[in-house]
Amino acid sequence: MATTTIDRSLDSPPSLEASSNRWGEKAIVAWLFLCATLAVVITVGIIAALVGPTVEFFRLVPVREFFSSRDWAPSHADPSFGVFRIVTGTLSVVMYSIIIALPAGLGAAIYLSEYASPRARRILKPVLEVLEGVPTVAYGLFALTFVGPLIQALWPEFLPGKLGEVPGFQFVLGAGIVLGIMIIPTVASVSQDAMAAVPSGLREAAYGLGSTRMQVATKVVVPAAFSGIVASFVLGVSRAVGETMVVLLAAGAVANLSLWPNDPVLTMTAFIARTSTGDISTGTVTYYTIFAVGSLLFTITLIMNLISIRLARRFREVYE
Repeated sequence: MATTTIDRSLDSPPSLEASSNRWGEKAIVAWLFLCATLAVVITVGIIAALVGPTVEFFRLVPVREFFSSRDWAPSHADPSFGVFRIVTGTLSVVMYSIIIALPAGLGAAIYLSEYASPRARRILKPVLEVLEGVPTVAYGLFALTFVGPLIQALWPEFLPGKLGEVPGFQFVLGAGIVLGIMIIPTVASVSQDAMAAVPSGLREAAYGLGSTRMQVATKVVVPAAFSGIVASFVLGVSRAVGETMVVLLAAGAVANLSLWPNDPVLTMTAFIARTSTGDISTGTVTYYTIFAVGSLLFTITLIMNLISIRLARRFREVYE
């Protein structure tokens, strides 16, 4: 009599593990892990470079004096360390820049995402992204030689006596306008990418209910891409806060406690650039002041990014 042999190996599920070690794959995974940890290592290195000199600064200067609104003159014979003045100068330039950049960037993103034809999008999107690669010193010279003189020429005609005297060679509004122009591509590009990721089914459902293109753009697409739009705003503002060349050339070097558009101001980044390239001795209070201001700038940017992450997580839309 013939016997039937049953293969019991079919009762166990097949294994998906590789039969041999794939050393090439493991090397790629290790390389990706190193790339992922590189940002953390760089951040830790930046903090380590700032902390030591900042601690030395606060051993010489009281914290209360540093965060006061006194004069900012760290290199004078009778020094004063009221950092609130250059913080105000930074915020004044950033304020005028975001008034220009955020609406213009979001409007450009909405047009590229919802209104532009494929041909127009193929032309405009690369041009917009090319503007991100323009050297910041070119923007600074543009502010110094074109935007500033243009505002000075138009000031008496359109704003006679309403906002004070005609601005001088360097002033807040000129730097703010050019800084806003500089960050428009960042806001527009990131926002448009977030809008492009919104499922087309949401648009089709809104059109099926009789919505106009403007209603679909403002009431469907923008809320759905809100987390990405917030990220673009914070990225643009962070770039404006940390920008050096534009404010160095166009904003001035006077630590005014002012938000007035025709006043010259001194920003944190401009102070660091001016002082670090000057003739200062290592170990002096002026030398440590650079690191104290840099630590404050780093902290402000970090807080802005934490707020951005919080808002993005709260309003993020998840689509199946």
